[in-house]
Amino acid sequence: MAKLTKRPGGGKKSGAGGKQASTLSGRRAEKVKLKNAGRRRASSQRWLEHQLNDPYVAEAQARGYRSRAAFKLMQLDEKFRLLKRGQRVVDLGAAPGGWTQVAVEKVGPSGRVVAIDILPMGAIPGATVIELDFLDEAAPEMLRIALGGPADLVLSDMAAPTTGHAGTDHLRIMGLAETAHHFAAEVLAPGGGFVCKLFQGGATQALLTLLKRDFATVRHVKPAASRAESAELYMVATGFRGGAT
Repeated sequence: MAKLTKRPGGGKKSGAGGKQASTLSGRRAEKVKLKNAGRRRASSQRWLEHQLNDPYVAEAQARGYRSRAAFKLMQLDEKFRLLKRGQRVVDLGAAPGGWTQVAVEKVGPSGRVVAIDILPMGAIPGATVIELDFLDEAAPEMLRIALGGPADLVLSDMAAPTTGHAGTDHLRIMGLAETAHHFAAEVLAPGGGFVCKLFQGGATQALLTLLKRDFATVRHVKPAASRAESAELYMVATGFRGGAT
Protein backbone atom coordinates (compact mmCIF):
# COMPACT_ATOMS: atom_id res chain seq x y z
CA MET A 1 0.00 0.00 0.00
CA ALA A 2 1.46 3.35 -1.00
CA LYS A 3 1.84 6.03 1.62
CA LEU A 4 0.77 9.42 0.33
CA THR A 5 1.04 12.39 2.61
CA LYS A 6 0.59 16.03 1.77
CA ARG A 7 1.64 19.11 3.66
CA PRO A 8 0.24 22.54 2.86
CA GLY A 9 2.45 25.02 1.03
CA GLY A 10 3.83 28.07 2.75
CA GLY A 11 5.44 26.11 5.57
CA LYS A 12 8.84 26.96 6.97
CA LYS A 13 11.50 26.53 4.34
CA SER A 14 14.46 24.28 4.85
CA GLY A 15 17.79 25.57 3.65
CA ALA A 16 18.58 28.96 2.18
CA GLY A 17 17.25 29.07 -1.35
CA GLY A 18 18.20 32.70 -1.80
CA LYS A 19 21.93 31.97 -1.79
CA GLN A 20 23.88 31.09 -4.90
CA ALA A 21 24.07 27.31 -5.04
CA SER A 22 27.64 27.30 -6.27
CA THR A 23 28.80 29.50 -3.40
CA LEU A 24 29.53 27.79 -0.14
CA SER A 25 29.52 29.74 3.09
CA GLY A 26 33.28 30.08 3.17
CA ARG A 27 33.67 28.21 6.43
CA ARG A 28 37.01 26.43 6.48
CA ALA A 29 37.74 23.47 8.65
CA GLU A 30 40.81 21.38 9.19
CA LYS A 31 40.79 18.13 7.27
CA VAL A 32 39.47 15.27 9.34
CA LYS A 33 41.61 12.13 9.49
CA LEU A 34 40.20 9.12 11.28
CA LYS A 35 42.96 7.48 13.29
CA ASN A 36 41.24 4.38 14.58
CA ALA A 37 39.40 2.39 11.94
CA GLY A 38 38.25 -0.21 14.47
CA ARG A 39 36.24 -2.85 12.67
CA ARG A 40 35.52 -0.68 9.62
CA ARG A 41 36.73 -1.89 6.25
CA ALA A 42 39.26 0.25 4.41
CA SER A 43 36.64 1.25 1.83
CA SER A 44 34.23 2.29 4.59
CA GLN A 45 37.01 4.25 6.26
CA ARG A 46 37.75 6.15 3.03
CA TRP A 47 34.06 6.87 2.44
CA LEU A 48 33.57 8.19 5.97
CA GLU A 49 36.63 10.43 5.74
CA HIS A 50 35.39 11.70 2.38
CA GLN A 51 32.01 12.55 3.90
CA LEU A 52 33.54 14.33 6.87
CA ASN A 53 35.76 16.43 4.60
CA ASP A 54 33.20 17.17 1.87
CA PRO A 55 32.26 20.89 1.93
CA TYR A 56 28.89 20.19 0.31
CA VAL A 57 28.00 17.73 3.07
CA ALA A 58 28.83 20.34 5.70
CA GLU A 59 26.94 23.06 3.85
CA ALA A 60 23.87 20.87 3.40
CA GLN A 61 23.81 20.22 7.13
CA ALA A 62 24.26 23.93 7.87
CA ARG A 63 21.39 24.95 5.58
CA GLY A 64 19.03 22.17 6.62
CA TYR A 65 19.04 20.18 3.40
CA ARG A 66 18.63 16.44 3.66
CA SER A 67 21.50 15.67 1.27
CA ARG A 68 24.41 17.26 -0.55
CA ALA A 69 22.55 16.43 -3.78
CA ALA A 70 20.46 19.57 -3.20
CA PHE A 71 23.39 21.58 -4.55
CA LYS A 72 23.42 19.61 -7.80
CA LEU A 73 19.86 20.68 -8.55
CA MET A 74 20.56 24.27 -7.47
CA GLN A 75 23.53 24.41 -9.83
CA LEU A 76 21.50 22.97 -12.70
CA ASP A 77 18.78 25.52 -11.98
CA GLU A 78 21.27 28.39 -11.90
CA LYS A 79 22.53 27.39 -15.33
CA PHE A 80 19.25 26.54 -17.07
CA ARG A 81 16.54 28.38 -15.05
CA LEU A 82 14.50 25.21 -14.67
CA LEU A 83 12.45 26.05 -11.57
CA LYS A 84 9.96 28.90 -11.47
CA ARG A 85 7.18 30.13 -9.20
CA GLY A 86 3.86 28.34 -9.59
CA GLN A 87 5.20 25.30 -11.45
CA ARG A 88 4.09 21.71 -11.09
CA VAL A 89 7.16 19.54 -10.50
CA VAL A 90 7.65 15.77 -10.19
CA ASP A 91 10.71 14.41 -8.36
CA LEU A 92 11.38 10.74 -9.21
CA GLY A 93 13.66 8.80 -6.89
CA ALA A 94 13.40 11.62 -4.38
CA ALA A 95 14.75 10.11 -1.12
CA PRO A 96 16.14 11.46 1.11
CA GLY A 97 14.51 14.65 -0.20
CA GLY A 98 17.20 17.22 -1.01
CA TRP A 99 15.90 17.88 -4.53
CA THR A 100 12.33 18.04 -3.25
CA GLN A 101 13.31 20.69 -0.70
CA VAL A 102 14.92 22.84 -3.39
CA ALA A 103 11.93 22.44 -5.72
CA VAL A 104 9.49 23.48 -2.97
CA GLU A 105 11.54 26.59 -2.25
CA LYS A 106 11.66 27.57 -5.92
CA VAL A 107 8.04 27.00 -6.94
CA GLY A 108 6.63 28.63 -3.81
CA PRO A 109 3.18 28.20 -2.25
CA SER A 110 1.44 28.64 -5.61
CA GLY A 111 3.31 25.67 -7.10
CA ARG A 112 3.01 21.96 -6.52
CA VAL A 113 5.78 19.41 -5.93
CA VAL A 114 5.15 15.66 -5.98
CA ALA A 115 7.95 13.31 -4.87
CA ILE A 116 8.11 9.53 -5.14
CA ASP A 117 10.56 6.93 -3.88
CA ILE A 118 10.45 3.31 -2.80
CA LEU A 119 12.39 4.37 0.33
CA PRO A 120 10.72 6.25 3.20
CA MET A 121 11.77 9.89 3.27
CA GLY A 122 9.38 11.60 5.65
CA ALA A 123 7.11 14.55 5.02
CA ILE A 124 8.44 17.75 3.45
CA PRO A 125 6.31 20.86 4.00
CA GLY A 126 4.85 22.00 0.68
CA ALA A 127 5.30 18.66 -1.11
CA THR A 128 3.23 15.54 -1.69
CA VAL A 129 5.36 12.49 -0.83
CA ILE A 130 4.47 9.08 -2.27
CA GLU A 131 6.25 6.03 -0.87
CA LEU A 132 6.15 3.60 -3.78
CA ASP A 133 8.44 2.09 -6.42
CA PHE A 134 8.21 4.32 -9.51
CA LEU A 135 8.23 1.14 -11.61
CA ASP A 136 5.02 -0.04 -9.91
CA GLU A 137 2.18 0.01 -12.43
CA ALA A 138 0.09 2.16 -10.08
CA ALA A 139 2.73 4.88 -9.76
CA PRO A 140 2.08 6.96 -12.92
CA GLU A 141 -1.61 7.42 -12.16
CA MET A 142 -0.93 8.29 -8.53
CA LEU A 143 1.54 10.93 -9.68
CA ARG A 144 -0.95 12.40 -12.17
CA ILE A 145 -3.65 12.65 -9.52
CA ALA A 146 -1.29 14.30 -7.05
CA LEU A 147 -0.12 16.80 -9.70
CA GLY A 148 -3.65 17.90 -10.52
CA GLY A 149 -2.63 18.90 -14.05
CA PRO A 150 0.23 18.80 -16.57
CA ALA A 151 3.76 18.97 -15.15
CA ASP A 152 6.17 21.78 -15.97
CA LEU A 153 9.27 19.83 -14.93
CA VAL A 154 10.09 16.17 -14.34
CA LEU A 155 13.23 15.45 -12.31
CA SER A 156 14.83 12.03 -12.04
CA ASP A 157 17.78 11.36 -9.77
CA MET A 158 16.99 7.65 -9.78
CA ALA A 159 19.79 5.10 -9.73
CA ALA A 160 19.63 1.35 -9.25
CA PRO A 161 21.85 -0.27 -6.60
CA THR A 162 25.31 -0.68 -8.11
CA THR A 163 26.76 -4.11 -8.82
CA GLY A 164 30.38 -3.06 -9.27
CA HIS A 165 30.21 -4.05 -12.94
CA ALA A 166 30.27 -0.84 -14.98
CA GLY A 167 28.39 -2.24 -17.98
CA THR A 168 25.58 -3.70 -15.89
CA ASP A 169 25.24 -0.56 -13.77
CA HIS A 170 25.07 1.60 -16.88
CA LEU A 171 22.33 -0.51 -18.45
CA ARG A 172 20.33 -0.40 -15.22
CA ILE A 173 20.41 3.38 -14.94
CA MET A 174 19.64 3.71 -18.65
CA GLY A 175 16.53 1.61 -18.12
CA LEU A 176 15.40 3.94 -15.35
CA ALA A 177 16.15 7.03 -17.45
CA GLU A 178 14.18 5.68 -20.40
CA THR A 179 11.21 4.88 -18.15
CA ALA A 180 11.39 8.37 -16.63
CA HIS A 181 11.45 9.91 -20.12
CA HIS A 182 8.41 7.89 -21.16
CA PHE A 183 6.53 9.18 -18.11
CA ALA A 184 7.69 12.75 -18.73
CA ALA A 185 6.44 12.61 -22.32
CA GLU A 186 2.99 11.68 -20.99
CA VAL A 187 2.64 14.36 -18.29
CA LEU A 188 4.64 17.41 -19.40
CA ALA A 189 2.98 20.59 -20.57
CA PRO A 190 4.22 22.22 -23.80
CA GLY A 191 7.58 23.88 -23.17
CA GLY A 192 8.25 21.73 -20.10
CA GLY A 193 11.59 20.31 -18.97
CA PHE A 194 13.13 16.98 -18.04
CA VAL A 195 16.28 16.22 -16.02
CA CYS A 196 17.63 12.71 -15.52
CA LYS A 197 20.78 11.14 -14.12
CA LEU A 198 23.00 8.88 -16.22
CA PHE A 199 26.44 7.31 -15.99
CA GLN A 200 29.08 8.36 -18.50
CA GLY A 201 29.79 6.07 -21.40
CA GLY A 202 27.85 3.31 -23.05
CA ALA A 203 24.38 3.05 -24.57
CA THR A 204 23.01 6.62 -24.36
CA GLN A 205 22.37 7.19 -28.06
CA ALA A 206 18.86 5.72 -28.09
CA LEU A 207 17.74 7.96 -25.24
CA LEU A 208 19.49 10.98 -26.76
CA THR A 209 17.61 10.41 -30.02
CA LEU A 210 14.28 10.31 -28.20
CA LEU A 211 15.05 13.44 -26.21
CA LYS A 212 16.09 15.38 -29.32
CA ARG A 213 12.84 14.32 -30.94
CA ASP A 214 10.72 15.48 -28.02
CA PHE A 215 12.60 18.57 -26.76
CA ALA A 216 13.98 21.70 -28.40
CA THR A 217 17.28 21.58 -26.49
CA VAL A 218 19.19 18.68 -24.90
CA ARG A 219 22.44 19.05 -22.96
CA HIS A 220 24.84 16.82 -20.99
CA VAL A 221 25.94 18.42 -17.72
CA LYS A 222 28.09 17.46 -14.72
CA PRO A 223 27.34 19.90 -11.87
CA ALA A 224 30.24 21.12 -9.75
CA ALA A 225 28.65 19.44 -6.72
CA SER A 226 28.90 16.06 -8.44
CA ARG A 227 31.99 14.37 -7.08
CA ALA A 228 34.89 14.29 -9.52
CA GLU A 229 35.37 10.54 -9.16
CA SER A 230 31.69 9.85 -9.86
CA ALA A 231 30.68 8.73 -13.36
CA GLU A 232 27.31 10.42 -13.03
CA LEU A 233 26.14 13.18 -15.33
CA TYR A 234 22.76 14.71 -16.07
CA MET A 235 20.76 15.14 -19.24
CA VAL A 236 18.84 18.40 -19.22
CA ALA A 237 16.09 18.64 -21.85
CA THR A 238 14.00 21.79 -22.23
CA GLY A 239 11.28 23.03 -24.56
CA PHE A 240 9.03 19.99 -24.67
CA ARG A 241 7.41 19.79 -28.09
CA GLY A 242 4.41 17.71 -27.09
CA GLY A 243 1.85 18.48 -24.45
CA ALA A 244 -0.17 16.58 -21.85
CA THR A 245 -3.88 17.20 -21.68
